Amino acid sequence: MKNKLRVANIGMKFGMCHVEGAMSYGAEIVAICDSNEENLRFAGERYGIPEEKRFTDYKDLLDRDDIDIVTVAIPDQQHVKVSCDFLRAGKNVLCEKPLALTREDIEEMIRVADESDAKFMVGQICRFTPAFEKTKEIIEAGTIGELYFIESEYAHDYMKLCDDWRADPLRHGVIGGGCHAVDLIRWLAGDPKEVFAYGTHRLLPMVDYDDATIAIMKFNKNLAGKVFVSTGCKRDYTMRTVIYGTKGTIICDNTSPTMTLFTVDEEGVTKEPQTIEVEVNNHNAAREFEVFADAILNDKPVITDAREGAKTVEVCLSIVNSAKTGEKICPDYSF
Repeated sequence: MKNKLRVANIGMKFGMCHVEGAMSYGAEIVAICDSNEENLRFAGERYGIPEEKRFTDYKDLLDRDDIDIVTVAIPDQQHVKVSCDFLRAGKNVLCEKPLALTREDIEEMIRVADESDAKFMVGQICRFTPAFEKTKEIIEAGTIGELYFIESEYAHDYMKLCDDWRADPLRHGVIGGGCHAVDLIRWLAGDPKEVFAYGTHRLLPMVDYDDATIAIMKFNKNLAGKVFVSTGCKRDYTMRTVIYGTKGTIICDNTSPTMTLFTVDEEGVTKEPQTIEVEVNNHNAAREFEVFADAILNDKPVITDAREGAKTVEVCLSIVNSAKTGEKICPDYSF
């Protein structure tokens, strides 16, 4: 029997999936919060949350002693302030990606998380996507041998999504959205040691930053990678990912019901590909909440903690800076 955790959800435009994730676990929703009253009303009515549990100011929840977990799903620029306030108040926090947008902010987030007795998790949701979880399992089993190249992409058309906070130059498309692809290849292949990137700006007139970026990464002398980010692409949303190993290849994404696995026979010849069926769930908030709840209830380490989230942002910042300067950049993971 799962312990009854009490949850407050901050942000009802992007955070309704977190309400659903907590509810699927059997947690009690003690509060939902959004500064936009229409978003708050819609979510409250949808999930049967009464008006006395709806709040427009998150500060009204800081001193309450009936909250075990707070989910923070608000514009990226507000992650640090709100998450730090709840951590200082002793609340366990699950914050949406990216952790923050600047080096200074990720260092502040780490400091506060270290000082708090509560647990902190960054919502790097690709680690809970069924196809990517299966990919990780296949790699770790040695099925495709040693990795030598990995590539992922974040292709998402922001033309109708690009409101003011997404257009903020600090919220570069690589940091705000491309962090998904960056975190995924970090999870599968490790931390890149060098980054070199090019960017173009042809598709989103409302932003000042590049709306397409390609980054080449070096992990070690025998492993390289690539991340492509396009926030103005004219196609369906996808995170197509390909992992090349010495004994096979995996082709997968987060929106298809199948993935493809190539392996070799005893002579090293490529066999007919295998089609593997997977659940389509590209925002598996239920699994994410379950993992965080387990860490809290059983005092386990949080795998996507503040430092892990910070490493992903640091690689994203390195990509952005390389595209601006034309120089190779070595990410600094010394937090």
